[in-house]
Amino acid sequence: MVPARALATAGAMDLLRRLRGMHGGLMMHQSGGCCDGSSPMCYPAGEFIVGDRDVLLGLLDLRLAPGEVPTSLPDGDDAVPLWISGSQFDVWSHTQLVLDVVPGRGGGFSLESPEGMRFLTRGRVFTDEERSALASDGVVTGADWEAGRRPAVPGEPTVVAEASEACPVPGR
Repeated sequence: MVPARALATAGAMDLLRRLRGMHGGLMMHQSGGCCDGSSPMCYPAGEFIVGDRDVLLGLLDLRLAPGEVPTSLPDGDDAVPLWISGSQFDVWSHTQLVLDVVPGRGGGFSLESPEGMRFLTRGRVFTDEERSALASDGVVTGADWEAGRRPAVPGEPTVVAEASEACPVPGR
């Protein structure tokens, strides 16, 4: 089974649902530095231009609860694509990213900024077996997406109750 490249915590999903209620459809992009450091940024769907080389880490499904296995890809406002730049993906391709949320002020351009919470990316290094499975599963780039290509439906839960279920959390 090919592991999901991205997971989200229940807290991150709750914040995304709240933001969807205020702003409609959403998208995420894992920033590669610049103004807001290396933070996951949340935008209204279509407000961030995805580059041809950007890589889709996953489609977060706002219908799912922790532990549920997706049966189809989400669509419409239930789907939150999580993108990363191609150069960042080259560095992080060996890692499963976990979208979490913590108290604090988000990045200046990210929708959660005024909510008193901020998105945070945590990571877990894939096992050798997972890396082998991922090697046979091509990534979906921005160019692929524009051409209509979509990722496979994940065969495992993509929402965890707490980040510590997916990766070690320092200080706990």
